[in-house]
Amino acid sequence: MISTVVIVILLVFILIVSFSSIKIIRQSTVGIVLRLGKFSRKAEIGVNFIVPFIEQIYKVVDLREVVIDFPPQPVITKDNVTMQIDTVVYYRVTDPVYYIFEIANPISAIENLTATTLRNIIGDLDLDETLTSRDIINTKLRVILDEATDKWGIRVNRVELKNILPPKDIQEAMEKQMRAERQRRESVLTAEGQKRAAILLAEGDKEATILGAEAKKESLVRSAEGQKQADILRAEGEAAAIMSIQQAKAEGIKAVFTAIKESGVDDNILAIRSMEALEKIAEGDSSKLVLPSDAINFLGTFKGIKEVMSSDKK
Repeated sequence: MISTVVIVILLVFILIVSFSSIKIIRQSTVGIVLRLGKFSRKAEIGVNFIVPFIEQIYKVVDLREVVIDFPPQPVITKDNVTMQIDTVVYYRVTDPVYYIFEIANPISAIENLTATTLRNIIGDLDLDETLTSRDIINTKLRVILDEATDKWGIRVNRVELKNILPPKDIQEAMEKQMRAERQRRESVLTAEGQKRAAILLAEGDKEATILGAEAKKESLVRSAEGQKQADILRAEGEAAAIMSIQQAKAEGIKAVFTAIKESGVDDNILAIRSMEALEKIAEGDSSKLVLPSDAINFLGTFKGIKEVMSSDKK
C-alpha cells in the first residue's frame, strides 16, 4: 500500500513538473528565460520548454508599439511665460534584454527624460514660436529621446505635444488679439467685396453704354440705308411714271398726226381749226391777246406737219 501511494505521488509530481516546464509565448511578445538567476535565452513565439527548478521565464515583454500620455509639465519660455504642456510618446521595444536589464523603470525614465528635454527646448523659444512651432518641437524631442533610450532597447517612433496651455491672462489677451484679427480680416474682405462689386457694376454700366451706342449707331445706319433705298425706289418710280407719261403723250401725238394724215385734212380746215383754238384762248379773262411774232405763222404749222408725214409715208 505504501509503495503504491509513493508511486502515485511520484507520477503526479512528474506530470505537474512536466506540464510546468511547457511555456507558450503569444504573438508579438517574447519571454526572458533565466537560468539560476542569470539570463539564458529568449523564449520566442509558440511552445517553449524550460528546465524545471533551474530555468524560469522572468518576464514577457510586449513588442508592440506603446502609447504613453504624460500629464502636463510646467515649462518656461524664453520670454518668461510659464505654460503647461502635456506630451504623448509612441515607443516600441527593440531589444527586450536591454529593456529588462538596463533600466529599472523604463516608463518613469521616459517621462522624466521627456520633461527635462521639453524644458530645454521650450527655454530657447518665446511664446509665439512655441505656439507656432509644434512640428519643430516634436521633431527635436523625438530625436533626443530616441538617442537617449537606444541603450535601453527602446525606439521612440513619435512624440506629439498634445496641449499647450498658457496662463489665463495670456489666453484672454490672445483671444482678444484673435477677435481683433478676425474683425480686421472681415473688414478687409467686406471692403474687397464692395470694391469688386463696384468694379463689376462700373464695367456693366460701361458695357451697357457701349452696347446702347452700338445699337443706336446700327439703328441710324439701318434707317439711313432704308431711307436711301426708299429714295432710290421713289426716284425709280417717278422716272418710270415720267417715262410712261411721255410715252403716252408721244403715242397720243402720233395718233393725232396719224388721224390727221389718214383723214386727208387740207390747209383750209387746219386754218379754221387754228382760228377756233385762238378764239377759245381769247375767251379767257384777259381782254387783250398778245401773240408773239412766231405765232402768226401758226396757221401754217399743220400744213408743214402734214407734208412731213406725207413724205414719211412715201
